[in-house]
Amino acid sequence: MSAVTTETAVEAPEGWGRRIAGPIRKAISLLSSVSLTFLGLTCVTFIIGRGINIDPVIAIVGEKASRSTYERVFKELNLDRPVWEQYLIYLNKLFHGEMGKSLMTAKPVFTDLLHVFPATLELALVALIVGVCLGIPLGVFAATNRGRWPDQIVRFGALLGYSMPVFWLGLVGLLIFYAKLGWVEGPGRIDVAFDDIVPSVTGMITIDSLLAGEYETFWNAIGHITLPASILGYYSLAYVARMTRSFMLSQLRQEYVLATLAKGLSPFRVIWVHALGNVWVQLITVIALTFGGLLEGAVLTETVFAWPGLGLYLKNSLFAADLNAVVGGTLLIGVVYIFLNMMSDVIYTLVDPRARSRK
Repeated sequence: MSAVTTETAVEAPEGWGRRIAGPIRKAISLLSSVSLTFLGLTCVTFIIGRGINIDPVIAIVGEKASRSTYERVFKELNLDRPVWEQYLIYLNKLFHGEMGKSLMTAKPVFTDLLHVFPATLELALVALIVGVCLGIPLGVFAATNRGRWPDQIVRFGALLGYSMPVFWLGLVGLLIFYAKLGWVEGPGRIDVAFDDIVPSVTGMITIDSLLAGEYETFWNAIGHITLPASILGYYSLAYVARMTRSFMLSQLRQEYVLATLAKGLSPFRVIWVHALGNVWVQLITVIALTFGGLLEGAVLTETVFAWPGLGLYLKNSLFAADLNAVVGGTLLIGVVYIFLNMMSDVIYTLVDPRARSRK
């Protein structure tokens, strides 16, 4: 009996060690992957900053500055040092949360990004909800009616949404739904009368107004976000619907679909539970890429609707030759993509048990 107890005591730590070693290896692998990706991202943004045909010194001091002033700022920006040393200085500043100052606002770029990003995030989230909640059912509906008129309508609508310029849709939407019909509020994030009423908690005015109990402000914000979010949502809907249709067509050709139908399961359960359940891993990737594309591609929409988010900030920075702001915004978008990829990997393991066994 003592021998059995001793053997169990020896095996227990080894089993416990194996169970711990797996998650540790995954964490190290994930951390290494994220670190290398972030390093590559910083390298790309640094090259962009150095490759743009804009003299950063002239952008700061102006064309009429004296030679001595130009040289002083040139050295302050470390442009007199080798490129590799400039890159290391750039990395060091990034790790300390420094992205330089914006020429437009005279504030740190990091502060500006914290101020404008929630507006873009709010717009993209609403657009994503529209795109996913409508795009997935439409894609399934088209796949189950392949070749018939419902499929043709969905495919044609998706093609229009994917092909038409977003800025053109925005202008037409403003003309019809705001100027002619008056169904929605105009450009901007909120009416001037509601400015500074709601304290900023999340930076998203719809959520902050609900938290503060300012329901009139909330409905005014909804009136402003409805049209731009619907247009962006239509763009994402088109992509999600097309991909969902493609994934579902592949699943509906599988033998298990015929087998489950032959066993007496309802077509609704076979399609919406079994077939759709088998494409969720692929759809998660599509949704993550769609969300990143909405954050990145909101420049034109925010410009048309005067939406004070990251897209409008980047556009104004480009026109003002504000290099620090452009590079900082580009870096932020890259970080968002890295985060979305990480979240996708996590969600895979929750949705599909097979992903857990492979890791």
